[in-house]
Amino acid sequence: MSIWNYANPQLKDLVAYEPGKPIEDVARERGLKPEDIIKMASNENPLGPSPKAIVAMQEAVKEVHIYPDGASWKLRNALAEKFGLEMGNIIMGCGSNEVIEFIGHAFLKPGDNIITAEHAFLVYKLMAKVFGADTIEVPDPGYVHDLNAMAAAITPNTKEIFIANPNNPTGTLVTQEQIDRFMDKVPDHVVVVFDEAYYEFLDNPPDTLKYVRQGRNVVVLRTFSKIQGLAGTRVGYGIANKELIDVLQRTRQPFNLNSIAQAGALAGLLDEEHQNKTKAITDEGRAYLQKQFGEMGLEYIPSYANFVLVKVGDGNAVFKGMMDKGVIVRAMAAYKLPEWVRISIGTMPQNERCIEVLKQVLGK
Repeated sequence: MSIWNYANPQLKDLVAYEPGKPIEDVARERGLKPEDIIKMASNENPLGPSPKAIVAMQEAVKEVHIYPDGASWKLRNALAEKFGLEMGNIIMGCGSNEVIEFIGHAFLKPGDNIITAEHAFLVYKLMAKVFGADTIEVPDPGYVHDLNAMAAAITPNTKEIFIANPNNPTGTLVTQEQIDRFMDKVPDHVVVVFDEAYYEFLDNPPDTLKYVRQGRNVVVLRTFSKIQGLAGTRVGYGIANKELIDVLQRTRQPFNLNSIAQAGALAGLLDEEHQNKTKAITDEGRAYLQKQFGEMGLEYIPSYANFVLVKVGDGNAVFKGMMDKGVIVRAMAAYKLPEWVRISIGTMPQNERCIEVLKQVLGK
């Protein structure tokens, strides 16, 4: 008898999340040299991590025989100080994805539901399914979260609402005014999760931490994977009121954040010069890509993040055609956007090569 007869039934038709194509896979499959391939698929930092983070991680390697600080004391304290909060307001995760899992463990059971925008990060829906909960997907006209419609979709069984701001994969943003009106309508039994992975790329970001200070049932997710360039270390965190964090801490495995990751994240957090340099190259690259898309007559979604969603006709065909030429972008069929690809912002030489290859594949 198949093991599926004993497994949790909701897992059988769950489609696992598929990340961006790794350079090594493309090199093997296409017979290319890894150094000749550029990856513009996973919204990574093209500058890499802070040099100070690299030194800190190299030093931390010398003590990997010792278990890490399970409470991530230094890192949580530095984050609390940065945001004018207390350590009790911070929980660390193996990427912010793990904090999404903590929230699921804490609040979801079969028969519950979560609410997301139609074109939001797929992990929200996948995580809900793992816990046997349903997902209410609310249409997002213009690929922007419709917060009024999301508030209207709340039911007695709604436990979580996810708002990615800026949103992945669309790059769109909801304003402070829209958020405030939305929060006025949210009942206490719903935990609102503001996923702010791309927060540091905004010039004037909305203030969601004020809801934490007010004691609302809000979790603000942030990450070291993007502007910090530490995607490979998997460091993310959640910010919430102390009671909510206390609930989430009870779902966390001990030592979930390794000592090398903690050291790199702490050093990177303190290196504001590297973060500013990353934001500057992102602003320049975004403007360049969007200008080029416009000149090519391609529809694109003006972005507030470190990527741009662009309509190319057959997204999978363009993805494969560009990969054949050593440029990895992200096809969007899994997000119900089969005519689009998402292109991460790279260094200017990478951006220029990407546009050159895109023109070749499209015959422009």
